Amino acid sequence: MSLLTRRKMLKSATPLAATLALPSLAAAIQDVSAPQQRPKLKITDVRTAQVRVHGLQTHVRVYSDQGLYGQGESTDAAVGTAALVHQFRRFLVGQDPLNVDALWERLRVSGIFAGAQGGQYITALSGIEIALWDLAGKALGLPIYQLLGGKFRDQIRIYCDSDMDDPTGSESDRKLQWIKDQGFTAMKIDLDDAADPHRFDRVNWTANNAEIDRMVRWVKHVRESIPKEMELACDMHGRYDAGTAKRVAKELEPFRLLWLEEPVPPEDIDAMAEVRHSTSTPIACGENLYLRWGYRELLNKNAVDIIQPDIQKVGGLSEGRKVANLAQISYVPVAPHCVVSPIGVMSTAHVCASIPNFLVCEWHWINFPDLWKSWVKEGEIIQKGYVTVTDKPGIGVEMNEDIARRAQIPTTTWFEPNKG
Repeated sequence: MSLLTRRKMLKSATPLAATLALPSLAAAIQDVSAPQQRPKLKITDVRTAQVRVHGLQTHVRVYSDQGLYGQGESTDAAVGTAALVHQFRRFLVGQDPLNVDALWERLRVSGIFAGAQGGQYITALSGIEIALWDLAGKALGLPIYQLLGGKFRDQIRIYCDSDMDDPTGSESDRKLQWIKDQGFTAMKIDLDDAADPHRFDRVNWTANNAEIDRMVRWVKHVRESIPKEMELACDMHGRYDAGTAKRVAKELEPFRLLWLEEPVPPEDIDAMAEVRHSTSTPIACGENLYLRWGYRELLNKNAVDIIQPDIQKVGGLSEGRKVANLAQISYVPVAPHCVVSPIGVMSTAHVCASIPNFLVCEWHWINFPDLWKSWVKEGEIIQKGYVTVTDKPGIGVEMNEDIARRAQIPTTTWFEPNKG
């Protein structure tokens, strides 16, 4: 079989689109990414759209002078990020979008006095970074996982966050059956309940015996209602103190949980370490940490069994991968927090494919199944509890705008061009 030569490639009408057909992917990367052949792109605009499904998300598009645009998504701390994204525009217009890390670093260091250590600033930066990778992939004709160094796996295991108010009632009967029917191999329930009638104080979350008994009862019911081989995780949403966390973790040891998530607030690493070393129940956290620096102390103090970076707010795809590499040094697996649309889930899947220590990725749209299935033109991306990483250029899925606009936040703009 003959290789497609550089000269033949240059003569091809669609050289970039044909890249994936080459018999040698290494040869494809060398040919396409050589400086003299690299697509000459410039950023012309950055635009946003805001939606509310499971929380608020800001979708970001980075446009180029060759008609291509890349799409990204940010979440959770996304309130106010649209304004930040538009402020970032002045650093981006006229720049080469293929220099993803360089543009990201320029925006990060430019905001050192503007909150660029976390929160809204990094969440906004995450949306831009993901859009830049999507644009770069489209320009080079390669999926993002290939630009990140290739893939360790073709399929990304997904767990279903059941999002139930009461895991023992009629909602539970309906959802647990649906989760089993969909073929998920893991699921999650929440244990914190602000409306628990046994609480003595509306502010303090120190749990009493009755509250802990209720948590154990919830876990027992779900564990007995799902297949033995299906794994179960539980979330405490960082609300409780160390004493409560240690008691709950110990009580739940017989159920062999996949993990107990954020049993104490994420800012107290020593408390998290104390909980982790008091129990055989695996402890997970990380969705509320930002950048690789946010994970350094957590890992250095052996405070966690599993980390959960949210790619849509940790800093983006490359930063998420760097966090995973940092965790690998401590032999800690990665289970990304993920509450976003199919665009965000597929972009996260590219990162999960490119790291060796991936465990499982979250899915949190169980209450919006119709919106989920039609959000992108490709339709349903989760099959039997797995996402197959697409080989299409960039992220590999495109928004169905007629559907997505149903979730648009009133009074907000929808990818409107910037003036000036």
